[in-house]
Amino acid sequence: MAFNLQVFRVRALTAVIFAAVMLLGILWNAWSFIILFSVIHFGCWWEFIKLMKLIDPNNFITRSLWGILYITLPCLMMIDLGMISYTGTGAWNGVDIAVFAWLAYVPIAIIASIWINDTMAYLVGSWLGKTPLTKISPKKTWEGTIGGIFLSVLVISGVAYFSQSMTVKDAAIISASCAVFGTIGDLLESKIKRMAGVKDSGRFMPGHGGFLDRFDSLLLAVPCVWIYIHFLLQ
Repeated sequence: MAFNLQVFRVRALTAVIFAAVMLLGILWNAWSFIILFSVIHFGCWWEFIKLMKLIDPNNFITRSLWGILYITLPCLMMIDLGMISYTGTGAWNGVDIAVFAWLAYVPIAIIASIWINDTMAYLVGSWLGKTPLTKISPKKTWEGTIGGIFLSVLVISGVAYFSQSMTVKDAAIISASCAVFGTIGDLLESKIKRMAGVKDSGRFMPGHGGFLDRFDSLLLAVPCVWIYIHFLLQ
């Protein structure tokens, strides 16, 4: 995968603006968090329905129902994780933030893990990538994928260690889950787009495509982190 400086500049500028909006929505207050992920939810749904129409015009309503699992459930889980930050208690099993104070950082850790993985996978793949990962996404390489996952875990774990915002173990598990399942989410969305015969799910972000293009990793990563926090955290 050859490195394209102009493409990278467009992606980087868009990503900076996007990051500012995301951080503002996540960190301002509980309502901004809910509004942010509600917008993401409906944006993804809008594009998903359009893709289903292209894939199967005569049966797109039935196919679109998969969006409840693919889009709605992960967004609700993310909002639940956000409410742990703002209210101190999870919606399902009463996770107490007084006991696990680092849970307040989980939404940021999820987003950061995905961003670092995406960026590093692109850079490492551009410079060192030789082995294609899959035919579904021919630009992805094993070298880039492994590099992205490794660097995501390294950075998030390092930040956790030096800031003491969470334990290194929890940081490593969360970042690894986000990187691995985020990559799978990216491949899943690529498969859906290929079935629909389109390059991008939409035109929401220059250089990044639509809502699904930007949040495909999040949709699979969030359920993994949610399950870890609500059922496996000790």
